[in-house]
Order: sequence, then structure tokens, then C-alpha cells
Amino acid sequence: MNTTKLKQIFTQYKILALLLATAAIWAFFSFKTDGDFTSARNLSNLMRQMSITGILACGMVFVIVAGEIDLSIGSLLGLLGGVAAILDVTHHMALPLGIGLVLLAGLAFGFLNGFLTAYAGIPSFIVGLGGMLAYRGILLGVTHGETISPVSDDMQVLAQGYLPPALGIALGVGLFALAAVLALRSRAALARHNLPVPAAWRGIVRVLVTGVVLAAFVSTLNGYEGIPYPVLVLLVLLGVFSYIANQTVFGRRIYAVGSNMEATRLSGINVRAVKLWIFGIMGLMCALAGLINTARLAAGSPSAGTSAELDVIAACFIGGTSMRGGAGTVHGALVGALVMASLDNGMSMLDVDTYWQMIVKGLILTLAVWIDVATRTGRR
Repeated sequence: MNTTKLKQIFTQYKILALLLATAAIWAFFSFKTDGDFTSARNLSNLMRQMSITGILACGMVFVIVAGEIDLSIGSLLGLLGGVAAILDVTHHMALPLGIGLVLLAGLAFGFLNGFLTAYAGIPSFIVGLGGMLAYRGILLGVTHGETISPVSDDMQVLAQGYLPPALGIALGVGLFALAAVLALRSRAALARHNLPVPAAWRGIVRVLVTGVVLAAFVSTLNGYEGIPYPVLVLLVLLGVFSYIANQTVFGRRIYAVGSNMEATRLSGINVRAVKLWIFGIMGLMCALAGLINTARLAAGSPSAGTSAELDVIAACFIGGTSMRGGAGTVHGALVGALVMASLDNGMSMLDVDTYWQMIVKGLILTLAVWIDVATRTGRR
């Protein structure tokens, strides 16, 4: 089998390979921890932990697909989480109003980054680097370098609450039904346009595998206290961002901008407006992640979000998002986030030294980018 054929196979089944790698990581850590890693309690904590990286990865996929980068997201997460804590603890603001203000602030900061990149012509790398320093400085200023705590019980529920087991089962059944309907609609659409329709057994197997995964997911989390609220938020975002990417004109324009920006501009698409909006969405995701992080810690910390941008970018690259732009999926980035969270969680349980954790994650990021380069040699 020649090299080109191997590249095609790997590209086609990249997510499957990544899921198998995740299973291998889980098996290794489960063996080393005598099964504690795969206990219902730890997996619930793991899912809650990866949800913050996953939320940020949803926005970062669009940024990278469009050929840009945002290094300020960790600092912006910390700033907006700190603002949420101040509004809650110091000003005793009603939770819905506080959440609304933080989300609006995130959107505004995102638009600022997008304006500087798309309209002022400053490279996004520099805008992100400047934002990383500036937002962290503002955070230290507004918190006076002190932890703001404790946040109200209502806010803590955002990250520490659980969906009742019965509703979790209903959610799993609903998602399975949705998967079956989407599979049928996909086959009908192919037939309607006189395109080749895959064998029926493939679709059946895919839906059945989805059902098994959903059953394992729901039963495992229900084995502790239920599905954590942050995981529910992440599932909603997965659906929304996947729909935007695959079913909307805006989503197609994002991929077009990343594939060939000049050709996209000459076709009449407002490239700068597209970039402005993807950075605005990224800021909104920073606000949401900041709220959940503050609720999870029950405090606003001046060090919150430190180096979060590295985990998020790594998750996107591991999940198949191309560093050159024009290619990437939201579900792939979330699998990448799961890989990063699994490594963090497992190595922490084994008391692996921090420097080794950094080395391992750095090597995995480098490997992911190398794979992208090796499998896309024909791209420009």
C-alpha cells in the first residue's frame, strides 16, 4: 500500500483513530490507578473538567479554520470570570443580570480583537499576545491580586449541579432518536440528488454504535449523581456549532476564508465581517467558560485561565483542525479536549511531576501538528 493511500485512509478515519487512542489512555490510567480513573465519580469530574476546554475549543475551531489564532482566551476567561465573581460577591447582583453582563462583555472584547485583526490590519497573533498581557493586567487590577470568594450558591450550581438521572435517561433516548432521524434524512438527501447512497447496514451500524456510546455515557454519569450541567452546555454547543459549520452560509464562508481568503474576497464575500464575527463568538465562549470556571471553583481567581489557550489550541490540532486553516470540525476538537483532560486527570492521579505533564502535552501537540503536515502535503 503506497504512502498516498495510507494518508487517505488516515484522514478518513482520523476521529476513529483518536477515539481508539483515548480508549487506550483510559485503559492505561485505569490499570495504573486500580480502576479509580474509570470510576463514575472520576469520570464525572473529568467531563466537568474538559467542558471548559471544550467550550473554548468550539470557538477556537472557527478562528483557526478561518486562518487566524487567538492567544488571549486564557486571560480573557480569567478576566470575565473575575468580573462575574465581583458582580456576585461584591455587588450582590442578580444572577441572570450578572450572567447577561458578562456575556455581553465577552462579546465586546471578542469584537475588539476581531476589529483590530480584520479592520486595523494587525496580525491576530500580535492582537492575541497583546490581549494576553492586557487582559491579565486588568484582571489583577480589578481583583487587586486577591481571590474573590465565595460566590453565591446559585452561581455554584452552574458548574456543580447535576441533571436528575431520569432526565439524563430521557436525554440519551432523545439524542439516539435524533441520530436515527439525521441518518435517515442524510440517506434521503443523497437519493434525492442522485448521489451514491451507502449500504443500509453502514447507517444502521453507525446509529447502533451511537446508541451504545450514549447508553454508556448516561449510565456512567448517572452512576454518580447525574450529568453535570457544564456537560449539558457543551452538548448544546456541539449541536449549535456543528449546525453552523455544516448547514449555514456563514459556516461555509468561514471555511472558504481559511481555504483561500483572496478568492473568497473576490467572490464578493465580506471577509473582514466574517473574521469580526468569529472573534466575537470566541469572546462569547470565553465569557461562558469564565462563568463556569468561577462557579466550579466557587471563586474568582487572578490566576484563572493561565495557559488555557495552550490546551485549547492543542485540543483543536489534536482533533484534526488544520493549522493552515480551511479544515476542522467541532466534534474533533471536543475529542481533542477529552484527550487533553484525560492526560491532565490521569497524570495528576498518578502524582506525575508538573514538568513531566508539560513535556508530555508538548510532545502530543507537536505530534498532532506533524500529522497535519504529513497528511496535507498537497495543501497551500
